[in-house]
Amino acid sequence: MSLVDRARNIITKPVAEWPVIAAEPATVGSLYTGYIIPLALIGTVCGLAASLFIYHSFVLALIGAVVGFVLQMIIVFVAALVAQALAPNFGGANDRIAALKWIAYASTPGWIAGIFLLIPILGGFIVLLADLFGLYLLFTGATPMMRVPKERSVGYIVIVIVALIVLEILITIVVGLATAPFMLASGAFKSMTSP
Repeated sequence: MSLVDRARNIITKPVAEWPVIAAEPATVGSLYTGYIIPLALIGTVCGLAASLFIYHSFVLALIGAVVGFVLQMIIVFVAALVAQALAPNFGGANDRIAALKWIAYASTPGWIAGIFLLIPILGGFIVLLADLFGLYLLFTGATPMMRVPKERSVGYIVIVIVALIVLEILITIVVGLATAPFMLASGAFKSMTSP
């Protein structure tokens, strides 16, 4: 299935799409190269373009984009490891590929909404709304992907979501710490506060 068809199906008819995804063979490499990286690049490139207007420095904007992109790749994998590790505690399967598929495909709305990062402030709000829809996708995919019984899926999803929130906070901190020295050196803070 093409990337566009898969993205459209997971957003418009997730209940029907999850069993199809669960049955498809995949590897970590095929998921990253065929789906995760291309979709995550949407927000990265649009965020880079928008940050050029804020920082007025291509180097600074590029560093922030690269660090953010790498951390996105890591968080998807770590979130999948958490989902995999927790699933047996809720009667689900200890399946790394299923967990990576579940996390990656549930991230689809947020990645696609990354195009709206070209619109200052409003774009971030749109991405947040898309990420909230991603939580719905997690809910609809827990049983077909991780084989967690429906009666135990709510607890499982809540724990996974808490883990995702903690990982997102850590990403924000790491990106801030990684880019702050460059921003200070380039005078970006000064340009952001100057009229």
